[in-house]
Amino acid sequence: MTPSLRDIAAITLDLDDTLWPVRPTLAAAEKVLAGWLRTHAPATAQGLPPAAMLALRAEVAAEHPHWGHDLSAIRLETIRRGLARHGDDPALAELAFEVFFEARHAVTLYDDVLPGLERLASRYRLVAVSNGNAEVRRIGLERFFSGSVSARLHGAAKPDPTIFAAACAAAGAAPHQVLHLGDDLAADVDGALAAGLHAGWICRPDGAHASEPPRAGAHRFADLLQVAQALGV
Repeated sequence: MTPSLRDIAAITLDLDDTLWPVRPTLAAAEKVLAGWLRTHAPATAQGLPPAAMLALRAEVAAEHPHWGHDLSAIRLETIRRGLARHGDDPALAELAFEVFFEARHAVTLYDDVLPGLERLASRYRLVAVSNGNAEVRRIGLERFFSGSVSARLHGAAKPDPTIFAAACAAAGAAPHQVLHLGDDLAADVDGALAAGLHAGWICRPDGAHASEPPRAGAHRFADLLQVAQALGV
């Protein structure tokens, strides 16, 4: 039986693939980075086409499992290592990363996101909680959120229960009063339920998990407007 949402006092929200599609965003950011490298580190640009960059990133992640919650650290070390291996100045890594990071925030929001956040924020405290490295401030959504918890700064990623506890603390509500919304069944839905929160699965028709069966005890929504309707806002 799916629990009632009557006593919800706050909402936590995943970012990537919940508020915007992340794959095209990252693909575009990779192209911006590649263009910057062609100008400032041509040997690296030539030696690290997309497939090679992806392989190097996997190598870095495998060597540093303690960075599993910190995508920025993995990305930065990947760039630094690539520069060094191809004879360019590894000190350029910070600048190159910032170029990528800025482009990573050039997201295209799903159509329902702005009106949905407007309605939800009119009644509830909203807190962003993400395993990625997107920042609501850089995207221009900070007016809707009263807090943000990232895996990178928290030190653990969803579905770890401690990141949900931190998000509830940021929202000023007990877990049983918080609805977590996200697209990932394991990280968002299972994680939230295990941590004692209500779980709302944002299952967009073209989403990566759309064909998977829902989880017992979780609510299923097509978008944020449907969430707002269910909550009566």
